Amino acid sequence: MTNQQTIKQPTSVEGVGLHTGASVTLTFNPAPENHGFTFVRTDLEGSPKVPALARNVISTDRGTTIGKGEAVINTVEHVLAALVGMDIDNCLIEINGPETPILDGSSRFFVEAIEKAGIETQAAERDYYEVKEPIRFELENEGIEIMALPDAQYGVTVMVDYETKVLGSQNATMHHVNEFNENISNARTFSFLHELEYLLEHGLIKGGDLNNAIVYVDKELSAESMAKLKTAFKKDNVAVKANGILDNLDLHYPNEAARHKLLDVVGDLALAGKRIKGRIIATKPGHKGNTEFAKLLEGKIKEEAKKPNVPAYDPSAEPLHDVVGVMGLLPHRPPFLLVDKILELSDQHVVGIKSVTMNEPFFVGHFPGAPVMPGVLQVEAMAQVGGILALSSVPDPENYLTYFLKMDNVRFKHKVVPGDTLIFKLTLTDPIRRGLVQMHGEAFVGDKLVSEADMMAQIVKEK
Repeated sequence: MTNQQTIKQPTSVEGVGLHTGASVTLTFNPAPENHGFTFVRTDLEGSPKVPALARNVISTDRGTTIGKGEAVINTVEHVLAALVGMDIDNCLIEINGPETPILDGSSRFFVEAIEKAGIETQAAERDYYEVKEPIRFELENEGIEIMALPDAQYGVTVMVDYETKVLGSQNATMHHVNEFNENISNARTFSFLHELEYLLEHGLIKGGDLNNAIVYVDKELSAESMAKLKTAFKKDNVAVKANGILDNLDLHYPNEAARHKLLDVVGDLALAGKRIKGRIIATKPGHKGNTEFAKLLEGKIKEEAKKPNVPAYDPSAEPLHDVVGVMGLLPHRPPFLLVDKILELSDQHVVGIKSVTMNEPFFVGHFPGAPVMPGVLQVEAMAQVGGILALSSVPDPENYLTYFLKMDNVRFKHKVVPGDTLIFKLTLTDPIRRGLVQMHGEAFVGDKLVSEADMMAQIVKEK
């Protein structure tokens, strides 16, 4: 696990909005643990806040817009990408206008501002959404497909093809988020000439100039179009380079368009609300598809939060203690030893395993023809796992025994039958004092909580 991070001090970026042309100041501020990313419209009465979550997306036309009521923030993706790329978890983002500054059309200036502010590590551990099985999203009519695959870290691959000769097919990959700053953050936004002409004619790009977008010329540049571009961008001359782009910019990378689409994916998927541990593969990504996929992930995160926190169990992994090791820690012996393995052990918790088979002696009478593990034995097995946690607190556990004193809030939620593997997790609810141990125990089969109890025991020196 790694800890959450925020910035050390406020830092600001000034510029104009691409579509509104309005001057705006955006300020990154430190935020407390588990805060996430939240925008604040300081120019509106009451300074309303808009959490950067997929549920708050209200438009994906020419950028990602989030809002609640009158508080609307346009083009949030480049800001969010910079925060994720700089490994920030918590930030309050103040903005005094309806749109983030476009700057050079990338995340570079936001990254530099965060670097200037410095990064502060927080006490709380980072909470990930871990992709455990493939997740697929498709907008078939638009040729958009996004997949999330299990991976030990966050990586993104994008593939773009707009079926134009000037751009062709491109792809870009970020293997790890620490590559963002150097390889992705300065990839600038782009547009095709026919799109640019439409935006200009309809007054939808008031803050643009030839320094914040790569323009791919996908049609014949007529004298009339040339004149309009000169007027719009206040240039005496506008020309097309040999590589098919307007002569305002030199490409940072041959695949800069694909890298910028990757940047957009990182920013838009930040709206899922949690750090992602998985590999994202996106074909022809755009803000609509990205944010719909973020909503899908946000929904899965919400569903997962409702499920009990089941300890991970890999049967092929080496346990902390096998059954022989368990017998070296507990006085219990077959047929009353109800712990097969210990997987985890700290000064606050323990995780153990009991594999339930038809050979258990209690199945002879409980019940013939319908074998069910008695609830009292589930609690006993839970207590034995907890006993290992209790005895780990003394220097010579072989000289001590643990005795039950009390059980409260015992609940049995699902039956346990032969073939089930019980996973027990015991957690201290109070520090151990004068040999008294208070624990909350949970027993799981798969992802189902089958029983739980609050228990008190006492450690007694017997030898």
